[in-house]
Amino acid sequence: MSTVEQFGYRQELQRSLGFADLMIYGLIFMVPIAPFGIFGNVFAISHGMVALAYVVGLVAMAFTALSYAQMARAFPMAGSVYTYAGRGIAAPVGFIAGWAILLDYVLVPSLLYLVAGVAMNSFVPVVPVWAWVVAFVVLNTVINYLGIQMTARITRIMLVAELAVLAVFLVVGGIALAQGKAQTGALTPLFDSSAFSLSVVFAAASVAVLSFLGFDGISTLAEENKEDARRLGRAMVAALAVAAVLFVVQTWVAALLAPDRAKLIAEGDLTGNAFYDAAAFAGGPWLAVLCAVATAIAWGFANSLVAQAATSRLLFAMARDRQLPSFLARVDPRHRVPVNATLVVAVLSLAIGIFMSTRSTGIGELASLVNFGAMTAFLLLHVSVVVHYVVRRRSGNYWAHLLAPAIGFAVLVAVVINQNVAAQWVGGIWLALGLIVLGISYLLGRRPVLPAEVK
Repeated sequence: MSTVEQFGYRQELQRSLGFADLMIYGLIFMVPIAPFGIFGNVFAISHGMVALAYVVGLVAMAFTALSYAQMARAFPMAGSVYTYAGRGIAAPVGFIAGWAILLDYVLVPSLLYLVAGVAMNSFVPVVPVWAWVVAFVVLNTVINYLGIQMTARITRIMLVAELAVLAVFLVVGGIALAQGKAQTGALTPLFDSSAFSLSVVFAAASVAVLSFLGFDGISTLAEENKEDARRLGRAMVAALAVAAVLFVVQTWVAALLAPDRAKLIAEGDLTGNAFYDAAAFAGGPWLAVLCAVATAIAWGFANSLVAQAATSRLLFAMARDRQLPSFLARVDPRHRVPVNATLVVAVLSLAIGIFMSTRSTGIGELASLVNFGAMTAFLLLHVSVVVHYVVRRRSGNYWAHLLAPAIGFAVLVAVVINQNVAAQWVGGIWLALGLIVLGISYLLGRRPVLPAEVK
């Protein structure tokens, strides 16, 4: 079994997570009921073929998960795609990959808190959105500070609760369909010949992949995994597969029950309540309220809890390699967590969440930027697999180390091209800033260098 000492590091984090812990962590990060919150947007963009959008998103993420699994075996360390691109290709490329994924990791907790705050404010309007954001940030920061085992225990409880709510929706929705309440043909959510086009499907998939983001967060816990590194990759693939089935099934049922399909496609989901409207149509207002409250708790507590943990590990890994300020690499001696990185993530999430709560388009803007950062980093991940295994190691496993990464790369390119134009511009500026920071590092004589592997 490879160890971090082999790559020039000290084992500072606590190895206490097994396969089940890692898989549950990934499922919670993805949120089994994630489509509840963005269903209307995906439905409108896909012209009703929301299930197909999630299938395409699965294909993109499946190949990415395979590449993650290969690199996790080679480099079982914290840092996710930053570590894999840095050691698989070169340290400067790793910096750019880490910089790109930071756009995802740093912004995603803010997005989650904002979605939850808006949802809770709709039920308790006397409490402003920013106050809900503060409450969720403080709660999750305290739990993450208490250690990864505490986080793991909480996520198990939350996963059961989310699955219970999803089961209620599917049962009630299934009964409604059996009673003849379907608003369209059974296969329309998967394929509609009158509306199908590749641009439509990939544009919808570029939004749908937001629900899948999180399986990669498992890789940030590599130094807290107590089993063989292969289990890390298997946990990613398993979590992605389970989530994909849940996403396709729930969006299929909701798409069949959407009460005003034509208006939703023409005008979009202006209120963000499209899924809850379908739930109310199926079972009544009580089901809509149950789904909405579950979404708020899942996004604002469970998902953002693990998102904060993953982001802090990424900052820890980059700081340990002197590619971010060194104080972010400090590990709490008692709880053995990257304490300063955890606190920085909390402060950033709080500031961004409160600022975006003042903007009516805040959720959409954050979602687009999160997706752009993740997709860009994933492109570099696929390249790192080919370079490390085929170019350097002369691997003969052409499926896992050449064809699969190439297919995954091509699918992601199609998704990125069809993303929101504003996100492309802002994301491009973010990458340009990363190149500038990298250039300044070279000028100052601080070229990115990773500790050498101990033979």
